[in-house]
Amino acid sequence: MNSRRFLQNQRGITLLIVLIMVVVLGLTLGIAGSTWKTIVQRAREEQLLWVGDQYRRAIESYFETAQAGVPGTYPHSLDDLLKDPRFPQTVRHIRKLYKDPMTGKDFEPVRAGGAVTGTAGIGEGAGGIIGVRSTSQQEPFKKDGFPEEYADFRKAQRYSDWAFVYRPSPAQPNQGGSQTPGTGQNRATGGLPGQGGNPLGSGIPPQ
Repeated sequence: MNSRRFLQNQRGITLLIVLIMVVVLGLTLGIAGSTWKTIVQRAREEQLLWVGDQYRRAIESYFETAQAGVPGTYPHSLDDLLKDPRFPQTVRHIRKLYKDPMTGKDFEPVRAGGAVTGTAGIGEGAGGIIGVRSTSQQEPFKKDGFPEEYADFRKAQRYSDWAFVYRPSPAQPNQGGSQTPGTGQNRATGGLPGQGGNPLGSGIPPQ
């Protein structure tokens, strides 16, 4: 009788230990999974800042690369950044059309006069594209430390609030680095139009 009770107690203790181990293992895996998701999101967030800045700089290059006597204008399509339709020869302002790192999909263009940017300004006629933004509804980790042109990102509740927009100075709408059409060379930066010094730091270009 005592032996049976002892065995039952031993089985109960063993079962309790197993249950505790299962709970601990579950919590450990949950924490590890959460940590990994955080690492991935932060990495994609950094990519988003780099890629978005490439688009803004490319739009700036497009705007500043104007034909003689023609005021700066915005592209009507992101494809225009790959091959500027204003010139017969190939003029590029960006190396390729990057995907949104947060969603893996295309960026959403921000057009002149749209809900994101308010009324149209200099060179913004006919709904030209003045920037891009992610469509992700996730909350950003980064809340400060942005360059001046992205200072509004501090107030963002979602990545979709990060609008990478280029607007020229009202006083000097077309005074950027002059460029030679067809060469893809920006005289002010000595490189691909829109690929000058990066205000976000050197960064790692997305793959």
